[in-house]
Amino acid sequence: MKAITFDDFGAADVLQLTESPAPELRPTDLLVRVYAAGVNRADLTHRRGGYGRPNFGDSTIMGLEIAGEVIETGSETRGFKAGDRVMGVVGGGAYAEIARIDYRMAMPVPAALDYVHAAAIPEVFVTAHEAMLHLGRLTHGNSVLIHAAAGGVGSAAVQLAKATGAAVFATAEATKLARVSQLGADVTIDYRTQDFAEIVAKETNGRGVDVVIDFVGAPYFARNIASLAHGGRLVQVGILGGGGNVSVELEQILYRHLQIMGTVMKSRPQEDKHAMVRRFREHWLDRFASGARLEPVVDTTFELARAADAHRRMESSANVGKIILTM
Repeated sequence: MKAITFDDFGAADVLQLTESPAPELRPTDLLVRVYAAGVNRADLTHRRGGYGRPNFGDSTIMGLEIAGEVIETGSETRGFKAGDRVMGVVGGGAYAEIARIDYRMAMPVPAALDYVHAAAIPEVFVTAHEAMLHLGRLTHGNSVLIHAAAGGVGSAAVQLAKATGAAVFATAEATKLARVSQLGADVTIDYRTQDFAEIVAKETNGRGVDVVIDFVGAPYFARNIASLAHGGRLVQVGILGGGGNVSVELEQILYRHLQIMGTVMKSRPQEDKHAMVRRFREHWLDRFASGARLEPVVDTTFELARAADAHRRMESSANVGKIILTM
């Protein structure tokens, strides 16, 4: 099969299209002919050496989400058969014509969707649901501040928050704010020229928001804390702006009853990942049917051989929504 591999960590041009052996089918696996694969920032980290070794995860081939057709099922799988259209999160191996996926991480592709749009769902919508609704406990009538709202997870979070009945504050670059509004944001904030903490305080009459979903990290931490209402929850999903040390007055946590949580799917035990996918599937999957308001947001598509260009697109931060590789 054709797959994207690399010999050394480095810039996008280390990625190359090569012939690789198909993955071995294990008892709990589905073997899938991949027609589309999502590109994620974790792939950039993998390529640059951030995980320390090229075979981090379940495969020497990178890539975390797929959409395609089942061609074989393992002896212990349930609920799927050859010919089924599936999408889901893999532990690696998505940048290839054939991939294997734990059947508990797979979901049926909604009938109204093609493979490209299906590949734009699993990683970002599962992550958004886990961070905002499961950990953040966002409910109808709450308010939420979502950073990087034009990105993959951010654009998914905006839609899920709106569908939940929450008031949505969203930060993004100025050129992307109109699209973020279309997805359901009530208040959009240009993070380059506006102070989101000031706007949240003004729009909520000083109350703050119930939940903050942050991908940026240390540069936003103090203002995130300031933006929370009494009993508010900060869920840290990424550290695009840097990790490092942060400081907070413990009295703020104590007397305002704040909670600070972190979540990363890739490093979780497999059982936790199964539960994350199950929670999303039970709550939202039917909402992607024709006529529903949830929308997989696709920015651009690239043929598999152009994986390096797809990585450069993501590195430019010009995308709104998902970047997809097609086979």
